[in-house]
Amino acid sequence: MVSLQTPVCDFGWKAPDFDLPGVDAKRHTLASSRGGKGLLVMFICNHCPYVKAIRERLVKDAMELMQHGINSIAIMSNDPTDYPEDAFENMKQIAKNANFPFPYAIDETQEVAKAYGAICTPDFFGFNADLELQYRGRFDASRKETAPESGRDLFNAMLQVARTGRGPSEQIPGMGCSIKWK
Repeated sequence: MVSLQTPVCDFGWKAPDFDLPGVDAKRHTLASSRGGKGLLVMFICNHCPYVKAIRERLVKDAMELMQHGINSIAIMSNDPTDYPEDAFENMKQIAKNANFPFPYAIDETQEVAKAYGAICTPDFFGFNADLELQYRGRFDASRKETAPESGRDLFNAMLQVARTGRGPSEQIPGMGCSIKWK
């Protein structure tokens, strides 16, 4: 497992469109996913210890952000060949067991991950109402285990985006497992 850091936020970069199948048997697009104040696009997977460490809090924060007009979508772009835990059927189970309040979609061709420049799981892209990138940073101070006093970097940044349309100028890069490319 390779651990990578995300690049710095490219403020104003426009969200690429997508059309992906979700575990809910629906298709999810950029337009259908966005909220009135913005959208959080999350590249996650089932097996990554970085994702597992934050999953419960991610669900809680996404639910709270929805109340502020920020919707979320989780996208799994890993090739499940070497990581069967990331297979679509297992995605369905994870989404159900974790009570995901957001769509969980599969990017089988990995084209969406490439279009976004996603490099790891988790990798967060926070967009404002105009779908301009405002956050590309960490969830919190957690790594593979939940850190005490880990803060709420992602939540606070997206709350700021909901209120002002702009993300914080200072952002700490995210860290996670490399995306498993085909």
